[in-house]
Amino acid sequence: MAAAVLVMTPAAWAAPAASAPAASTPVVQVTAPSGASNRAAIARAPKVGEPVKGYAVIIGGALKADNDEIWERMVTLAGGKGSRWVVFGTASQTPDRTSRRVVQLLEQRGAVAEAMPVAPQLRWVDLSKAVRDPQLLEAVRNADGVFFTGGAQERIVDTFKPGGQNTPMLDVIWDVYRRGGVVAGTSAGAAIMSSVMFRDAPSVLGVMKGQLRQGKEVDNGLGFVGPNLFVDQHFLKRGRFGRMLPLMMAKGYKLGLGIEENSAAIVQGDYVEVVGGKGALMVDLNDVVTDPKVPAFNLTGARLTYLDRGDRYDLGLRRIEPSERKQRGQLLDPNSPGFKPEYTSEPFYIDMLGDSTISNAMGFLIDSNQKEVRGLSFDPRAPEKDPLADLGFSFRLYKGADSMGWYSDESGGEEYSVANIYLDVLPVRISRPLFTPWRGR
Repeated sequence: MAAAVLVMTPAAWAAPAASAPAASTPVVQVTAPSGASNRAAIARAPKVGEPVKGYAVIIGGALKADNDEIWERMVTLAGGKGSRWVVFGTASQTPDRTSRRVVQLLEQRGAVAEAMPVAPQLRWVDLSKAVRDPQLLEAVRNADGVFFTGGAQERIVDTFKPGGQNTPMLDVIWDVYRRGGVVAGTSAGAAIMSSVMFRDAPSVLGVMKGQLRQGKEVDNGLGFVGPNLFVDQHFLKRGRFGRMLPLMMAKGYKLGLGIEENSAAIVQGDYVEVVGGKGALMVDLNDVVTDPKVPAFNLTGARLTYLDRGDRYDLGLRRIEPSERKQRGQLLDPNSPGFKPEYTSEPFYIDMLGDSTISNAMGFLIDSNQKEVRGLSFDPRAPEKDPLADLGFSFRLYKGADSMGWYSDESGGEEYSVANIYLDVLPVRISRPLFTPWRGR
């Protein structure tokens, strides 16, 4: 009913429904290592581009103090108890307080940590001197781990790479990373991990409608995960896959990784492992098609994989490796003759960019007899003077020949890992006003 009442699709924006692309990479179950073997398993991963021995720990923001899995894992990767950390509160509005808290949490896990006074909000600090200070550079050079706090990511980039030029401080951070250290960041500290980042783009729909300006919404990051992977944070909570897709298309990215709050992705070489509270979404645009004749953002055939905590992903093979917990659970193969789905309803998602809607829809679809699910996103409060006030987007999620899932309730809740669900996004015109008083028939 919502689709019929709220949306009219003009012929100029209409496009035929597409079937899922043929599977280009099979999904297989691989026994995942655990415990003490985790670090060795990641270290064996194939590497792309310039060799880097270290680990990028990308935290999706809102990291809780009691999330021992992430805090302890960071310390372990850096060498365990006694490992030395430097903490940069550069992005924070209150860098002293923020960095002191991170120092405290790392030291509670056995690390030796020190806050670095390098932040634009520390008004008494000369940043141009701080990023060249011999004592600070030596402290970073001797570190096993580097942590960037949350805040505003542009402060990090503008401090460590002003005008696109590396500072001595950034160079020594890279030295730590290349020799096998850990570079970790949460929220803004996660945004800077890819070569391109969102600088300041709070409106997901705004980006989908074309607000994607270099130096405004978009900027260069610090590139710790290399040139081929784009990352974003607060991802499921804020529906940010909607802004990731246009940026990836504009910048030529084929793979994107969106990390949820209180969760982390550990990236080393071509290998990704998800730990913490929830999960991450892998976006694969290798087989995407877009119609340049359609006068707004659109795409067909994006491939989505939801990585739950404990899952791993091989970026080179574009393949999920479910956690041991999921492998002990139920395999969901919708193309198997004996498949018995849990769900038979036909939902419609009125806000596909809502809190965790995309991952919930993927979990539903893989365990359903439905071949597809659909949804919308639009701004019901767009001002009349906005020339794109009536522009919204329709989303179609559908199964392909390689779609597969894993289900477990071992931890007390319903948890899904989902591989290779396909997505089409098309622009639609939203009726304005959205509704009128009911006058009867």
